[in-house]
Amino acid sequence: MSFIVDTAAVLGTIPYPDISPEAFSIPVPFTDISLDVRWYSLAYIAGLLFGWWYIRRLTKKPGAPMSPAHIDDFLTWAIVGVIAGGRIGYVLFYNLPFYIRNPLDILRLWDGGMSFHGGAIGVVLAVILFCRKYKLDLMRVADIVAIVSPVGLLTGRIANFINGELWGKATDVSWAMIFPKDPEHLPRHPSQLYEALGEGIILFLLLQFLYHRTRLGKDMPGFIAGVFFAGYGLMRILVEFVREPDVGVTVLYGIQRGQLLSIPMFLFAGWLMWMGLRRARAGKA
Repeated sequence: MSFIVDTAAVLGTIPYPDISPEAFSIPVPFTDISLDVRWYSLAYIAGLLFGWWYIRRLTKKPGAPMSPAHIDDFLTWAIVGVIAGGRIGYVLFYNLPFYIRNPLDILRLWDGGMSFHGGAIGVVLAVILFCRKYKLDLMRVADIVAIVSPVGLLTGRIANFINGELWGKATDVSWAMIFPKDPEHLPRHPSQLYEALGEGIILFLLLQFLYHRTRLGKDMPGFIAGVFFAGYGLMRILVEFVREPDVGVTVLYGIQRGQLLSIPMFLFAGWLMWMGLRRARAGKA
């Protein structure tokens, strides 16, 4: 470990931009209390609003899988799915003993603590129930929701970076950073930015190409959603190799919790792609 520190001292590190987790404060009238609005909360709001705006544009085109009125209604369903699923997933997957001892802390969303895998389950359930209620084509709706999801991942990872949390393993690369909350004060991989690039920007561009430049969305509904889940799973597994394990989370035979939770996503992705191929074959028959 000392080798890493000495080498990093020679190469230097990129200074961590110590941004306050609070974006701004709103004073409460007639009191001395101010409500702190955190970047973490704004990241979720920005991702959801972008998804609503973008899908609304797409649903104005002829042959869209849902109407603008549908997406206005679905926004509420998505918010509930993301927040409830993400928080419950974090409690169950990452810190269950603590929350059993402190159940009221489950409600402290402003402190962070959201699981993508739990949020994904929540959104999947929201899409299924929403499509059943309005009798929409489930797979086509899944595709259109999938192509905007990487934006939420991008904003969420940037918020993790601003919070100075979920940092990477100690390293001697020249772009390493020392995170203020790190008790060891070691140069580390900015793994939050790796995930923002892979899960956010690269995956978003790939899905846009497949949806707009190929016929997969029309001929193989569900296939693009499968690419999203497979792409996220791959990116998450790769980044976890340089990401420090979450505190208190057991690593199983060298496999981190995020990697373990991502493995079933490949099975789900495979099923979605198979459904798309099945629809394509049925259309040609």
